[in-house]
Amino acid sequence: MIYPIIKSLHIIFVVSWFAGLFYLPRLLVYHAESQNKQEPERTILSAQFEKMQKVLFNAIMIPAMFLTWITGLSLIYLQWLESFGQHTWLHLKLGFVVAITIYHFYCRYLIQQFRQQHFIFSGSQLRLFNEIATILLVSVVFLVVGKNSLDWLYGLIGFTVFGILIMLAVKIARRFRKNA
Repeated sequence: MIYPIIKSLHIIFVVSWFAGLFYLPRLLVYHAESQNKQEPERTILSAQFEKMQKVLFNAIMIPAMFLTWITGLSLIYLQWLESFGQHTWLHLKLGFVVAITIYHFYCRYLIQQFRQQHFIFSGSQLRLFNEIATILLVSVVFLVVGKNSLDWLYGLIGFTVFGILIMLAVKIARRFRKNA
C-alpha cells in the first residue's frame, strides 16, 4: 500500500527537480548574455537574474533533490533491498542519479561564479551545458523502463548519439548566426 504512494511522490519530486535543472541553465544563459548590454540595463538584469537563480535553486531545486533522494532510497529499501546486488539497471540508475546530483551542484557553482562577475562560459556554451540534464534524464528513463532487458542499452546508446547530434546542431546554428 505504501509503495505506490512513495513511488508517486518520487516521480513528482523528480519532475520538480528536473524543472529546475532545465530552467536554471537557461537563466544562466540569459545572465551571461546580459553582460553584453549597456549600463544600467546590465546591472538591472544581473540583479534580477541573480534573484531568480537564488530562489529557483534554494526554494525548488534543493528540496526537490533531497525529496527525490529520500523517496528513491525508500523505494529501494521497500522493493529491492534484499536483491539489490542482482539489479544491474538499478546500480546504473544510481550512478546516473549521482551524475545528476553533481550536475545540480555544478549549477550552484556557476551561480556563485556569476555572482562574483566571473562569467566562465558564454551563452552558447551554456546552451550546450543545458543539454546535459536532458541526456541524463532520458538515460534514467530508459534504464527504469527497460530494467534488465537489453532495450535500455540500445535506447541509451541511441540517445547518446542523439545528444551528440543536438550539440553539433547547436554549434552549427551558432556558426550560421555569426556568419549571417
